[in-house]
Amino acid sequence: MRTTLRQIRAIVAPPLTGPHGPLPPLLLVLTLVTGLVDAFSYLALGRVFVANMTGNVVFLAFSLAGAKGFSILASVLALVAFVAGAVIGGRLYGLVSEHRARLLLVATVAQLVLVLVSLALAEVFDLPATGGQRAVLVVLLGLAMGSQNAVVRRLAVPDLTTTVLTMTLTGIAADSRLAGGADSKAGRRLLSALAMFLGALAGAALIVHGHPTVPLPIVAVLLVVVAVGLLPHRHSTLPWAAPKTT
Repeated sequence: MRTTLRQIRAIVAPPLTGPHGPLPPLLLVLTLVTGLVDAFSYLALGRVFVANMTGNVVFLAFSLAGAKGFSILASVLALVAFVAGAVIGGRLYGLVSEHRARLLLVATVAQLVLVLVSLALAEVFDLPATGGQRAVLVVLLGLAMGSQNAVVRRLAVPDLTTTVLTMTLTGIAADSRLAGGADSKAGRRLLSALAMFLGALAGAALIVHGHPTVPLPIVAVLLVVVAVGLLPHRHSTLPWAAPKTT
């Protein structure tokens, strides 16, 4: 238990001289963003994810098999937009890879712009969106989440991918003492899963109770929080700011 609590503290309030500086809590905030955005896309755009691409691959298969309530076009658009966003994120890494804080700051600002455009459109669209309106929102948010994932991958902070939880949960079990492991790193892995859960819960609760656009301004505020948190470190010369390889 003490080890788990130490791991949680190291994620929530890490030392700036640590291997990842202030990045861990900021990536937790981006994990909240992922939960909120996917709650919006699934519930307000109709059974499509813009962040978790595993779900879209499965949804596409369901659609091709003739299952009701799924859209081939929406799933394909989400996949294509996400990949395009990841390409943009990769190119961004090539431009500012010499500094991890600046990389995440630039990516977060770009993501914020896409979210704000999505919010402006969502305010005038009829939700749940269908047809061309859904397509536009799926593409914009898919681009935003694809770029986020590409940049977070480059940051290479263990167990804080902001999207993929399957391997995170597998690690908790497979590395536990019950499975013969030495350290399940349950503290930071559980925090990641909890952040995703809380984001999805908040987004779903807002949409189900008649506030379908509200998750997006919350996402925008969280992105501003991340950007503001990075500003003091954009010129940091501490070791954590150096680029990591994956």
